[in-house]
Amino acid sequence: MILSTGDLQAVILTLELALVVTAILFVAGTPIAWWLARTKSRWKGPIGAVVALPLVLPPSVLGFYLLLAMGPNGPVGRLTKGLGVDPLPFTFEGLVLASVFYSLPFMVQPLQNAFEAIGDRPLEAAATLRASPLNAFFTVALPLALPGFLTAGVLTFAHTVGEFGVVLMIGGNIPGITRVASVQIYDHVEALEYGEAHSLAAVMLIFSFMVLLTVYAWRPGAKKA
Repeated sequence: MILSTGDLQAVILTLELALVVTAILFVAGTPIAWWLARTKSRWKGPIGAVVALPLVLPPSVLGFYLLLAMGPNGPVGRLTKGLGVDPLPFTFEGLVLASVFYSLPFMVQPLQNAFEAIGDRPLEAAATLRASPLNAFFTVALPLALPGFLTAGVLTFAHTVGEFGVVLMIGGNIPGITRVASVQIYDHVEALEYGEAHSLAAVMLIFSFMVLLTVYAWRPGAKKA
């Protein structure tokens, strides 16, 4: 199974995109998950639904609206223009922004479940020892939720690797800039290069299996079973 230079370039770009998106979502998704796990606000339902929307929304629909938002007449496009930044569509930066929205539920929901599983008692015990809420979060909640962070990170990374519709809408198909592995496979099939498509698809299949194997091996209670 030998990959061409173009295939390797697409794989490297895909891994780079997934690493950047996962890192951003660790920072942005953690406070959202913590708020959803702890709040009793009436806005919990609507905000939770917005976070989960990419799970059920067709990628082409999400990509279309993100394309409009990042375009010259969209709110993001006007903001970047005012800051003197080039338009984001068909750039790697635009691809990262779109992927952050698309992969958001894969980071937030496992973290929310992990935070909810902690319960109130450990945090109340920390409060009786005069720990501030921020200190209790870093010294109590974060260590207890580590399996959730692992699951969220792996799922977010794997989901970003497998993106197709959104990346095609926002990034197009520019070699070395926005052509990721899923788009490269599509190109091979369009050109009737089934051997090349099979090689690259097999690499992605093995990678996805290894990712899921990692998640199930580290799942809490797996060793007891």
